[in-house]
Amino acid sequence: MSPSTLFFSLVGGVLPTLFWLWFWLREDRLHPEPRSLIFLSFTWGMLVVLLALPLEQWMWNITSNMTLVIIGWAILEEVLKLVASYRGALRDRANNEPIDSLIYLITTALGFAALENTLFLAGVFKTGGFVDGLDLGILRFVGATLLHVVSSGALGFFLALGFYKRGSIKKIDAGVGLVVAIILHVLFNLFILKSEGNGLYTLTVFAFVWLAIILLLVGFEKIKQLKS
Repeated sequence: MSPSTLFFSLVGGVLPTLFWLWFWLREDRLHPEPRSLIFLSFTWGMLVVLLALPLEQWMWNITSNMTLVIIGWAILEEVLKLVASYRGALRDRANNEPIDSLIYLITTALGFAALENTLFLAGVFKTGGFVDGLDLGILRFVGATLLHVVSSGALGFFLALGFYKRGSIKKIDAGVGLVVAIILHVLFNLFILKSEGNGLYTLTVFAFVWLAIILLLVGFEKIKQLKS
């Protein structure tokens, strides 16, 4: 890989996710999370991509059923993002209010998206050139990156709902959140697969993602009102 390809891939893959990170961190301006935990969450999100890729390749090799592959990939990525978020911040004492779960899960998701986008762009820049890479970067900025935010945000929302609960109820909230995250991920990927060659259908899918972002913002406001 040439230095220029690496540079443009990093710029296109990482900078947009840093913009989204800035955007979501503004949702908790009253009690901002420690920068060290934000950094760890983002970094762990990037690191688990290196585990996800060979496992996804293995899934691709063992079945020719694309639907099963998409479901398997979604389960793998959502579980890995949860593990990464736990390693990065959720287990820390600084995770001391409901909204923290949302912030840390979204931060981890953006780290995951940053490296995933960079690798995708590197391949496109190498084979298709700058224009194709720019087109893909824009699509991932408004589509795939926000998918990771929405799915992990949904899980973070349910973790936040269970923050003050005890025992099995807390675990049920976490389980429901993980299932919801996986379902959102699967549906998005299935719709994108179906929309190949149909620009209007693709725009419709992205419109639903943006609607989910609006609902996530509403979810933030609900979580801010939770009391112990």
